[in-house]
Amino acid sequence: MCANCGKGEEESDNLKKCSACLSVKYCSRECQAAHRPQHKKECKRRAAELYDEKLFKEVEREECPICMAPLPFENNSSCFKACCGKIICMGCIYAMAISEMDRGKKQFDDQICPFCRETNATSEKEENKLLKKLMDNGNGGAFNQLAGYYDQGINGLLQDYQKANEFFLKAGELGHSAAYFSLAQNYVFGYGVEVDTKKARHYFELAAMSGHVQARQNLGCEEWEKGNKHRAMKHWSIAARAGHEDTLKGVKRGYLTGLVTKDEYANTLRAYHERQKEMKSELREKVAVLGKIM
Repeated sequence: MCANCGKGEEESDNLKKCSACLSVKYCSRECQAAHRPQHKKECKRRAAELYDEKLFKEVEREECPICMAPLPFENNSSCFKACCGKIICMGCIYAMAISEMDRGKKQFDDQICPFCRETNATSEKEENKLLKKLMDNGNGGAFNQLAGYYDQGINGLLQDYQKANEFFLKAGELGHSAAYFSLAQNYVFGYGVEVDTKKARHYFELAAMSGHVQARQNLGCEEWEKGNKHRAMKHWSIAARAGHEDTLKGVKRGYLTGLVTKDEYANTLRAYHERQKEMKSELREKVAVLGKIM
């Protein structure tokens, strides 16, 4: 029933929940406004609880669509393909190149996409055209890729932070966590926008909710510096269980200082090693070695 006047569902077709706390209903805007003074405090408390439930919810890492293993954290360990809009791990790209050599190619060639089997764009102009086509179809990775080019002023494009931020935001809204992270960074340093720590934190939180472990590490560091050490441990534990090494060190620090129990640390350590194992493969290791040699 309406929290203000008591009108029940059978008396009204317009009972709507408070959009902030979702715990009370109103039959009209007038009733909601009238009830606001006595509801305000409880509403803020419950809304904060709901937000924290979203913020500290663990999400699965994105997987390579070919080997189905979680994508590595390092940017140079995977590649966005403008032909099909997929993020492919370098292990699968390496496997495709080796397969082409087995079929008679005389030299190592990683220009064939292992997912759609199309040849990569042969020019910056062609690649940007493919990205824009993917963007028209709502591909968040394409928005993020082109945003990165504008952000750095590369791939035949002039540096344009404002356009980069516009595309980062759109990519984030389409589910690309790294885009929210990049947007947050630009608010930290004032690239294309005024420096705004509140907005930076907001976008770091959105990135973390989408599974970005570096964003979660940053949030943990901020909470630690503010003295909110238990919240810091929550952030670092989630990132560590996803396989992130630096945050595991933070959790260990929490264990040694009594902020994390022995069982909590043991469970986090076990999950960390499981995720690390899932992200590794023989092919990915070979690519890493080749990268060091080159």
